[in-house]
Amino acid sequence: MSSWLQHLPILPVLLPLLAAALLLLPSETRRRARAAMALTATLAQLAVAIVLLGMTDGRLPPAWLGEIGVYALGGWTPPFGIVLVVDRLAAVMLVLTAVLALATLVYSLARWERAGAHYLPLFQLLLMGLNGAFLTGDLFNLFVFFEVLLAASYGLVLHGSGAARVKAGMHYIVVNLVASLIFLVAAALIYGVTGTLNMAELAQRVAALAAGERALFDLGALLLGIVFLVKAAAWPLNFWLPGAYGAAAAPVAGVFAILTKVGVYALLRFATLLQDVGAPAPFGGDWLFYWGIVTIAVGTIGVLAAQKLVRVAGFLVIVSSGTLLAAFGFTGTTLTGPALYYLVSSVLASGAFFMVIEMAERGRTASADLLAVSFEAFGLGTKEASSDHPDEMAGAAIPAAMAFLGLAFFSCVLLLAGLPPLSGFVGKFMLIAAAIAASPQAPLLHAGLFGAALLLSSLAGVIALSRLGIRVFWDTERPTPRLQWIEAAPTAALVLLCTALAFGTGPAMTYFDATARSLHDAQAYVDAVLPGAGAGGTE
Repeated sequence: MSSWLQHLPILPVLLPLLAAALLLLPSETRRRARAAMALTATLAQLAVAIVLLGMTDGRLPPAWLGEIGVYALGGWTPPFGIVLVVDRLAAVMLVLTAVLALATLVYSLARWERAGAHYLPLFQLLLMGLNGAFLTGDLFNLFVFFEVLLAASYGLVLHGSGAARVKAGMHYIVVNLVASLIFLVAAALIYGVTGTLNMAELAQRVAALAAGERALFDLGALLLGIVFLVKAAAWPLNFWLPGAYGAAAAPVAGVFAILTKVGVYALLRFATLLQDVGAPAPFGGDWLFYWGIVTIAVGTIGVLAAQKLVRVAGFLVIVSSGTLLAAFGFTGTTLTGPALYYLVSSVLASGAFFMVIEMAERGRTASADLLAVSFEAFGLGTKEASSDHPDEMAGAAIPAAMAFLGLAFFSCVLLLAGLPPLSGFVGKFMLIAAAIAASPQAPLLHAGLFGAALLLSSLAGVIALSRLGIRVFWDTERPTPRLQWIEAAPTAALVLLCTALAFGTGPAMTYFDATARSLHDAQAYVDAVLPGAGAGGTE
């Protein structure tokens, strides 16, 4: 086995960390060099993620990884060392993160990267935190990676200028700082009771706890679950999301589409690991299901009430999180595969939609105020800008801009509202079909509530997006927005990926169903992690 292959699982963390450090060296004026560095790093992360995906599926050599690969940092094996764990679910999330990051990064290079300082290093640190959160097999390091991605997101959500952005950003920061404090308290309780923070070892030690110790562990788990629900934007802990996402720069809001799924991922990971020892609330069962249903309902009301497209997009992110929480809390495991399909589709569609909204509303006064990006940062409309950066806008505009925007907006409506024939419809259809097929194992009431919630949220999305879309596209008094290829191409790519996901539903569901089976086999995860890593830091 080649020595470099042994270290593949650590590369999704090391690559963005190294890129962030190197991006601090060139001056802000060397934009092309900095852009090339950022793109190279992100492409490398995507390549590594795809290789890991192929290895966990057994399609690529070497065979050492299998469905679950363990990388022991420094060669120290569990329970004394820290491990990164690559399984099917982690690999899916790594690929999804890299794809979304590449699209939003390319989009931001058109102009948004220049609206403030240190955008590119912060962007790479955000990717480092996301990748680490999906890979870590240790509870404390999950906290560390959460803090890395949150610290980067604080800078990104405030990127640019404007009072609206600062106000919304402060709400976002305060809520997440409180959640981080609760995370530390929860981790301390769990460690004090079990003596470990290794996720696999927790699954073993919880079963041996006495009644009093189990009560303390359940309290720690409850606090931990609340933290994850804050990250997942579950009601009533999601009031910060529409304002923060709506005020953020378009590519920042686009990449933030995956942040709520980190909370969903953490809930799902802990719920499956603790399922054999009785997962406490809120990690599963009816409790999580009903919380997801309420989150869908609140998000649907928000969609109907919102008067701006960016707020509708934010509430649609909440609806998608509620859908995933309800699906993972549904009785049995039949909804896990379709839910993972829906997760991928909703993240890609939401990321594209935030960028489409900015392009479609460009030139509208209200939109300019909301986005609050300084005119000077764009380098537009001045003689100095045209002479200093003649290549940034000249000849870069795409033809038939409104036709492109109309088609992109319509595609996003189909995807996010769950209308045929794109992947949003396929995902919701499979979820409803699986819920109905789960009877009599699952209560018929649950299937009815779940199906009704999905259908009503789709109807609300169609109504709200049609109403607000008419305002944007039938406004004949505003000039046609000027779009660059570097903005249109990544948006179109995300929509085309969702289209490909719809046409490739069969192969995609084969992988997602295998991912669901692997995920719910908690003992296989424990057996892979606890024996420790072999020579060279891998197992």
